[in-house]
Amino acid sequence: MHWLFLVLAVLFENAGTISMKLSQGFRNTLPSVLIPVCYLPSFFFLTMALKRIDVSVAYAVWSGLGTLCIAMVGFLWFRKNLSLLRLLSICMIVAGVAGLNLSGATSSMNG
Repeated sequence: MHWLFLVLAVLFENAGTISMKLSQGFRNTLPSVLIPVCYLPSFFFLTMALKRIDVSVAYAVWSGLGTLCIAMVGFLWFRKNLSLLRLLSICMIVAGVAGLNLSGATSSMNG
């Protein structure tokens, strides 16, 4: 269940970040309102995930997958350039997150 919480945290964080882009400096009302509406559940689910997942792994997954997803949204939705350097950098982020998960790091706190 804790990994589901972490995935939900990533999804809400991505929705909040996309809302930031769409708000155009808080000039568009709906996306501006959606920023805290999305980030609050993201932090809630991240906090719930931290009950069982080591903070270094959870944060790496949260930020790494968030970065990967936002990069893909930028490429697909906002038509941003996906250069070879960007693609390689994204692959390194994914490799780092996978490496942390394969290391078997789990929380020793029963919290």
